Amino acid sequence: MKKVALLGMPNTGKSTLFNQISGSSAKVGNWPGITVDLYSVKTLLNGHLTELIDLPGIYDLKGYSEDEKVVHTFLANNKIDQVLFIINSTQIDRQLGLALNIIKLGIPVVIIANMMDEAKKFGITFNFDLLESLTGCPVVPISAKYKIGLDQLNKKIHATQKKLNIPKIEISAKNIIKKTVKFPATLNDKTTKKLDSIFLHPYLGLPIFLLIIYGIFQLVFTLSGPLQDSMANMLFYFEQNFLLELFAHSDPILKSFFIDGVYSGVSTVAAFVPVIVLFFFVMTIVEDSGYFSRAAFLMDKLMERIGLDGRGFVMMLMGFGCNVPALSGTKIMRSKEMRYLTMLVIPFSLCSARLQVFLFIVSAFFASHHGALVLFFMYLLSFFSIFITAIVFKNKYKNDEPLILELPPYRFPTIKQILFRGWHEVRFFLKRASKFIVFGVIAVWALTHFPSEHEVASINTYAGQIGQFFEPVFAPIGIDNILIIALFFGFIAKEILIGALAVIFGLEGQALGEHLSQLLTNGQAISFMIFTLIYTPCVASIATLKHESKDFSLALISVGWSLVLAWVMSFIFYQSYKLFI
Repeated sequence: MKKVALLGMPNTGKSTLFNQISGSSAKVGNWPGITVDLYSVKTLLNGHLTELIDLPGIYDLKGYSEDEKVVHTFLANNKIDQVLFIINSTQIDRQLGLALNIIKLGIPVVIIANMMDEAKKFGITFNFDLLESLTGCPVVPISAKYKIGLDQLNKKIHATQKKLNIPKIEISAKNIIKKTVKFPATLNDKTTKKLDSIFLHPYLGLPIFLLIIYGIFQLVFTLSGPLQDSMANMLFYFEQNFLLELFAHSDPILKSFFIDGVYSGVSTVAAFVPVIVLFFFVMTIVEDSGYFSRAAFLMDKLMERIGLDGRGFVMMLMGFGCNVPALSGTKIMRSKEMRYLTMLVIPFSLCSARLQVFLFIVSAFFASHHGALVLFFMYLLSFFSIFITAIVFKNKYKNDEPLILELPPYRFPTIKQILFRGWHEVRFFLKRASKFIVFGVIAVWALTHFPSEHEVASINTYAGQIGQFFEPVFAPIGIDNILIIALFFGFIAKEILIGALAVIFGLEGQALGEHLSQLLTNGQAISFMIFTLIYTPCVASIATLKHESKDFSLALISVGWSLVLAWVMSFIFYQSYKLFI
């Protein structure tokens, strides 16, 4: 079986091409360094069974960053039949040199000139026949985003697999570019410059960023209501018309286990799937537009003051989806100290799992216009927790590594990309649901229903006893003994929090929200959200942090510090709320 490696600089569309020609689901995003691991898939290329490997984006074969080491080690220790070297056509003058260094290794290479649609808009023209002649390898112009040129690429791959003798490159990249590429006197990038003058404005840039984030939350919060209600109604209909009849004559404990335990917990969480999909559809447009890279550039000076940089900010934005891939993404950082500090702050990013919890509580306690503000406040608090953590630990993890960050052109993702990202998040959610959430709601049901001679969730059950033991710690922050049990299981996965509450109170959806709004004050609800936002990362995040850092003490610091900070922040808010409201 042939091994074909896909290689290139960051932000050239490697992962998009990888997905287009393999049907795989590698992470795709419009910022440098998104590919930080080795993705591989077995696929047919022109009738040949091929292992296609997506390597991390690099700037130099002899660099010392983690991703460059990965590529260098991989090429040195694996027999590669072919390299597909992908170039951003609009930046070919800066990227061809790396392609020539790959060719000199003696590996058959196909140069793929991607993003030709953008090059055409900028007025850049190419002589690809001469470029093939001067480099000694096939050159294929494509647009992976729009699937343009992929058939021609397949033909070139087939031809070059038979051609193993790569001529020695005697001409410099600069001279090759001079002979084969014509750039207009001024690139047609007026739109990019105009947008950058707004989004990267030294004074207005940050307020605009905050307004954009707030606008996203307002849009999601406004549109999510009907979607959530429809899903909840469908799940309720299934319970009333199928499950209750199915278990009508079953043992009461068995009936309670399946309906009050498994179904109530999982269905309450599942009701938020459409909301999460909507959130990621919107975020995909923003991410792939190129704006987040500019947000990283905009925030770099501020991040530098707290010991981080713009790349760390990109990882935090990734953490809005899930902390796990964001933690893995820290491989792009050359400095171990910078990587460790970034790993400590990423778990404070308000991930989609926490978002589900907050959407539920906000819907139960606040009107729509107030709900968006509360949600926006939680995101601001997320950033504040990140800044505080960085300031506290920046002297422990000092860093002097300079930032290299490219600003990609503005783009609008295709409908396929948006739908693909939404499906990716749903699949990830369902995968977690099949493991953590089901286990969590079953465990909560057992703790709240046993010993069976006592009232469900009473002080005499196992859950009540645990909550009573920890009540002195949580009482000053307005969290009662029942909510304590939900927090314990939220350590496994934050999605379990909603399912745990459904099991504890024996209610679902809107009924559960109404019950909580009668049981808790607005201050207690917000204090609970603050603690949920900041306290210990989920098990998957902790495991990833430990794996990527190879440092168990860093994982302990992350857990311990987040617990302390969560309690302090909740205490300040709740006591202030009681004093002034």
